Order: sequence, then structure tokens, then C-alpha cells
Amino acid sequence: MSTPSAPFTDPALIRGPLYATADRLAQRTSALHRAKTTGADATATITTLAAATNPFPDRVADIGCGRGTTTVALARQYPSATIVAVDQSSALLAVVADRLRAQNREALLVTADFHRLHGLLADVDLAVAAFCLYHSAQPEQALAVIARCLTPGGSIIVTTKSANSYHEIDTALATSGLDPGAPQRPSLYQSFHTANAETVLTTAGLLLNRRTDQQHIFRFADADHLAEYVVTCPKYQLSPALTDPKALAAALRDRLPDCAVTATSTVTYLVATRR
Repeated sequence: MSTPSAPFTDPALIRGPLYATADRLAQRTSALHRAKTTGADATATITTLAAATNPFPDRVADIGCGRGTTTVALARQYPSATIVAVDQSSALLAVVADRLRAQNREALLVTADFHRLHGLLADVDLAVAAFCLYHSAQPEQALAVIARCLTPGGSIIVTTKSANSYHEIDTALATSGLDPGAPQRPSLYQSFHTANAETVLTTAGLLLNRRTDQQHIFRFADADHLAEYVVTCPKYQLSPALTDPKALAAALRDRLPDCAVTATSTVTYLVATRR
């Protein structure tokens, strides 16, 4: 996988290796879920906030829905609402459709960049944009577009993480010598993170109603588990021979006396209203 200077906001990488199939995201999510030792479930937190924000919406949109974990939860919570799933990746939307069918639900599937929703999405009472806006180099513009899709007084729940999330993994890779420059490169959350999220939100013309911060801890118990996560992240510049998880795990065992890594992250949830 190529690594541009800002891989997480690079349109070609987003359309290509990151999300052209569902495999990388599924592997990344699985590795993180198995590693988490502390912190509330993100989907459960979002649905709880959603219920408190609008218990009876007519139209709910999951923006940047990915593989649809939040979409499915919202569809279950709001059985009478129209559910709209929006993502740039048709491969991920196909997974969403399959998961909803398994729950005997359907959604309107919209293949779109969240910077360009005009004419594709409107009259949304409640929107969710979970862990996706860091893919925008100008997240305030993306949020302004999403805000225009809301009904007057409509709400949005936005989630992101701290810019230094998982920095302990960067340190481990640098210490091992497998990627000495990892700590100096931008993080996944560089453009939209815990520290700047409120400013971005208000710049987009939204009115902040509520903020929730949670501390999460992840324990990667061995080299295999750590390698499974690391190879999904284009931040890391590894030799071509180490892009396979098994090869990377073997190299980590050779280089690090203890391959176990405990990583941390702050997760931020913002509830806002269209002015």
C-alpha cells in the first residue's frame, strides 16, 4: 500500500486500497475490538445519545456508515423510521445491505462523498457521522454540507478520537526499528480530533448541545495481534516483505523483547443541532 504524506485524507487512497473492499476495515475493526479492555461500546453510546436526542425521528441518516454496525443498531432502535446509509464505498454499502437484510430491515443506500450530498440527501431529522470526518482535509466543509441535509432543528451526532490515539504503537514500531519515523507522522485523526472537534462543529454552523468524552484502553497481547492491526494502517511505512501479518509478527518477535502493547485513545461524542 502506497503511503502519501496525508494518507487518511488522500481521495485516491480512500477510493482505492482503504475501502475498495470491506476486508481491510473488517480486519482492523476485529483487531481493535479484541484488544479493547476499557471503554464503553461506541455503537451503544451513539444509540443512547440518539434516543435522548430524538426518540421518534422520521428519517435517520448514517453518514460514512462503513460496514454498517451503527446503521443496523439505528434501524433496530427506530423500526418505523426511514434509514439512509451513506458511504463513498459501494463495497461497504453492499455489506450494510446484507447485514440489514439479516435483521429484516432495509435502508436507502446512497453512494456518495460526504462533501457532495446536494440532491442526494435531504429532510434528515437525525444524522450520525461516526469516525469518518477525519477522512476530510476540511471537515468543517463536510459538516456544513451534512447540516444542510438536516430538517430545521434537526440533530447530528458526531464522533471522533484524540489525535494521539494509539501512539504507543508508533513508539513500539520505532523502537523495533521496523518503522523509525512512525511517531513523527500525522495520525489517523489529524484533521478532525478531540481537541478541534467543537471548533470545527461551530465553524460549520452547528449548535453544540452535548459533549461526552470516554477513555479507551487497548491491549495487543502478542506480536500476531499487533501485526494484524498494524498492516491495516497506511500511516506505517514498512518494507514490502512485512506487509503480510505473519511476516510482520515474526519480525516483531525478533526485534522486541515483549511484543505486548497497551494503547490508549480518547473517544469524543458531540451532539449538535442545525441552527
